[in-house]
Amino acid sequence: MRMSSVVYGIWLISVAAVAGAQSGVSKATIPGIVNFGYIDNTVSCAGAVSPAALAEVKKLGYASVINLRLATEPGAQIDASADAAKAAGLQFIHLPFNASSPDPMLVDKFIAAVTDPRNQPAFIHCASANRAAALWMVKRMVIDGWDAERASTEAGALGMTSPALKTYAIEQAQTRRVRRP
Repeated sequence: MRMSSVVYGIWLISVAAVAGAQSGVSKATIPGIVNFGYIDNTVSCAGAVSPAALAEVKKLGYASVINLRLATEPGAQIDASADAAKAAGLQFIHLPFNASSPDPMLVDKFIAAVTDPRNQPAFIHCASANRAAALWMVKRMVIDGWDAERASTEAGALGMTSPALKTYAIEQAQTRRVRRP
């Protein structure tokens, strides 16, 4: 019985590694950052971040922090994060994302922020990486012209696990889809 558990564990790790490789997403452990996933030097999506970890984000080469947490979330520390980002030389963009009642302009503000060359590469985070990856999925579909399946696979590897956020991302992308020749 124990051997089959070990084999299952190895299989599960292999499946996760293949899914990550297929999506182009890599994962890393960084002190003070939950669920850190990145795509080359283009973007990173993560969960909760301690203000002290933002100096490391700058050392990794990121130009901006796009914080999607609500100020009312436990441990959000918006003001301390803004101060730490500024001290580290990072642009700090706060776009509060209430998943149960999103601001109608949130997606447009996010796309404007993440596509602004001054903010690239961008470090995007919320509490778990769910909201961060969902908004990145919208960007992939609207700006990069990806289909929902490809964008969803990447978003899943970055940390999106919520079916409701996947649906939200697809709906938001469909209302903004850029027509390509």
